[in-house]
Amino acid sequence: MNFEDKLIMMPGPVPVAPRILRAMSKPMINHRGDEFAEIYDDCCNILKDVFNTQNDISVISGSGSAGMEAAIGCTTNDNDNVITIENGKFGERFKLIADRYGNALPVESEWGEPVDLDKVENLLAEGATSVAMVHNETSAGVLNPAKEVGKLTKKYDALFIMDGITSIGGDEVKVDDWGVDIAIAGSQKCIGAPPGMSMVSISDRAYEAMENVDNKPYYLDLEAYKESLDKDKTQTPYTPALPLFYGLQESLHIVNEEGVDNRINRHRTYSKAVRSAMDAIGLEMYPILDENTQYSNTVSAMSAPESVSGEDIKKDMLERGIVIVGGQERLKNKIFRIGNMGNLTSRDILITIQELETILHKRGIISEVGAGINAANDILDSL
Repeated sequence: MNFEDKLIMMPGPVPVAPRILRAMSKPMINHRGDEFAEIYDDCCNILKDVFNTQNDISVISGSGSAGMEAAIGCTTNDNDNVITIENGKFGERFKLIADRYGNALPVESEWGEPVDLDKVENLLAEGATSVAMVHNETSAGVLNPAKEVGKLTKKYDALFIMDGITSIGGDEVKVDDWGVDIAIAGSQKCIGAPPGMSMVSISDRAYEAMENVDNKPYYLDLEAYKESLDKDKTQTPYTPALPLFYGLQESLHIVNEEGVDNRINRHRTYSKAVRSAMDAIGLEMYPILDENTQYSNTVSAMSAPESVSGEDIKKDMLERGIVIVGGQERLKNKIFRIGNMGNLTSRDILITIQELETILHKRGIISEVGAGINAANDILDSL
């Protein structure tokens, strides 16, 4: 298989720009020296703008799940109750992590359906110490109500832990305004870097909570990361993945050059173009919305037509050089998903829609091609 001939339209990992790949080929340096401190400081300064926060940001050599575990493990004692909001696969991951360190109190919805905020508030009123929520649940293509959850955690003086792995850098995220105590981003998503890094913002309230936690993780101890941040030469407590730091820095320079607001608008426009194309083709979006729940702006999840499975569509697309994804676990075969994260172009969106229309026409799902790509193009012209 020639990987260079594939167009990756997944909800991560995403295509990596050549200049980022070139940056990763630089020679190794002393990770306790001035050069690395400059790279780390540069990354953190840009990330604060991306996160919309004045809080500390630590970069962990580990994927987004490492950031999720760091957040839960460093703030949770054995007898602490953690509300885990679950309407997709990654919300369930928060539950599994919370049960390792304390007691998970799941607030469950069907995947892709709205969060029951009344249940969240009831559990907070009963004394839960924190709420863990996935902001953008890629498994179902749904954007969850972070602002509203932040209001509830503030009301009950609980910590708010938010997985922003697939929203930060591609959609509006206001860590400080929303009262997010720990927010996690992933390198291989909207920021457009290779996989393997998580960026974690930590509030003063979160640090205070950590002081009373008995059995924090060792490698993922966020207090250890703070100690290293505060040294004369900024560093990580353990050996960092230097090539990934090179790539992250270059990807953040690309973000800066585009402008965070412009980048968010581009991601939103791309997702709107995909949804408009689906409507023109006659395919239904999978998520169910309410006044607080929206479609994801970084990945679109569509219900598969009755006569073909999501896996079939995924395989057909791969044969035509486009990498999309199907549904996970309980949604396998029921949906297919198209990502629009990172350093993509309008052309990438149009090629994907064109190939999808061709596949659906060959399978007899639609009678003619063109409606989807025309609808998408009308939206993309606004960029």
